[in-house]
Amino acid sequence: MIGHRARAVVIGIPLVWLALFFLAPFAVVLWISLSQAVDAQPPYVPALELGRAGISFRGTLDSYRLLLDDDLYVAAYANSVRIALTSTAICLLIGYPMAYAIVRTGPAWRGPLLMLVVLPFWTSFLVRVYAWMTLLRPTGTINQALLALGLVAEPLPLSANEFAVHLGIVYSYLPFMVLPLYATLERLDRELLEAAADLGCRPWRAFLSVTLPLSLPGVIAGALLVFIPAVGEFVIPDLLGGSDTPMIGRVLWAEFFSNRDWPAASALAVVTLFVLAGPIALFQHLAARPGGRGRP
Repeated sequence: MIGHRARAVVIGIPLVWLALFFLAPFAVVLWISLSQAVDAQPPYVPALELGRAGISFRGTLDSYRLLLDDDLYVAAYANSVRIALTSTAICLLIGYPMAYAIVRTGPAWRGPLLMLVVLPFWTSFLVRVYAWMTLLRPTGTINQALLALGLVAEPLPLSANEFAVHLGIVYSYLPFMVLPLYATLERLDRELLEAAADLGCRPWRAFLSVTLPLSLPGVIAGALLVFIPAVGEFVIPDLLGGSDTPMIGRVLWAEFFSNRDWPAASALAVVTLFVLAGPIALFQHLAARPGGRGRP
């Protein structure tokens, strides 16, 4: 009996936490997304109204129709997903060799190398983005160095464009790719590679046939840790991006605080959540697959 109660407590605490800090806020956002925008305080007409005749539903799907009809929202979603995907791919191309190299070094070097990976987290995220603004602007350090070396005749357009957004996202989220990959690669059985070598398998062939397939859980976990926050990123596109590259985080902020269209902003948030639910569901499917070696 005590064991059942203890199990119920252990399971119940995370469920209560999710209900309070995820389901309840999501229900509020969903409720506002079904409301009508007005010039008032708060700037919407509630979807449910309690009157003398009882509860009346006054909800509308106008905000969701607006997302489909307005090209700005479609472009923002397309840009967010595209930039998040390309940034995730770049993080994978850079992070996999980094994690593999750290695993292949001696035990004495792994700790310091991992510390270098997480060292940027010791500084505020906002300060690091502002530092990139200083480095990339036309009068910044990078352009001044290129001009001094005679490599360029005029400053390069390194900021206020999509290149700067990609650079900021890759720099900021690269550790989230490296750490899951390192955790997965570090647990791989070296005897499998030795057996492959004994069977005449060359190193590159052993990597493709043994190491890479066994490290896929780490690849998937790292890709999710980069892709999900990159889709809704606001600070980096706002500070490093240009006006010609709208992303969903900037559009959502503008709807809430500039246009004060809370129903449209809430609809943006709801649709974004469902856009991100697809990759999460895919990861859960791959992790639960028989023979898929579970989770990273």
